[in-house]
Amino acid sequence: MRQLAITTYGMHILRKKTKPVKDIDDSVINLVRDMFYTMDKASGIGLAAPQVNLEVSLAVIDLSGIEEHKGDKPLVLINPEVIDSHGLVTMEEGCLSIPDVRAEVERPEEIHLRFYDFDMNEVDLELKGFKARVAMHEIDHLNGKLFIDYLSEDIKKLIKKDLQLIKKGKVETDYPLLIHSETA
Repeated sequence: MRQLAITTYGMHILRKKTKPVKDIDDSVINLVRDMFYTMDKASGIGLAAPQVNLEVSLAVIDLSGIEEHKGDKPLVLINPEVIDSHGLVTMEEGCLSIPDVRAEVERPEEIHLRFYDFDMNEVDLELKGFKARVAMHEIDHLNGKLFIDYLSEDIKKLIKKDLQLIKKGKVETDYPLLIHSETA
């Protein structure tokens, strides 16, 4: 397994809609392994392919490091789609691609999700609470959306300087980063 560098705010790939995974081969299986490894090394709970500089519709989630979710199995979401959602709840979020920036974001309390498993079988799943929030955050990445897009203009003004520092690569993390460049 390899630890992959994580893309940062300002990179174009974080604003692109991903392409569907067409079939599962060794490269996809290895990518999933590398993504789980990368996420774990970065102390994350979710990671989408654009965050490792790939334009494919794939995300991984593992909440088992959180006390309330110890028994939860990791999820691999291939070509996920939100079918329905209910309720709204506000909670603080952060993102490995936007280090050291956290803010309150309103998201659905419950979602009905459709995605594919490693055998390309369709899976329908209902998620609630924190797991629904993390899934929505990662699916947003697959659609070129970031959690900061949900913030009010006043909050965006408050974090503008932090975002500029990230964009310029002036941020320190315990995990490798890919930094924005004019050619990215």
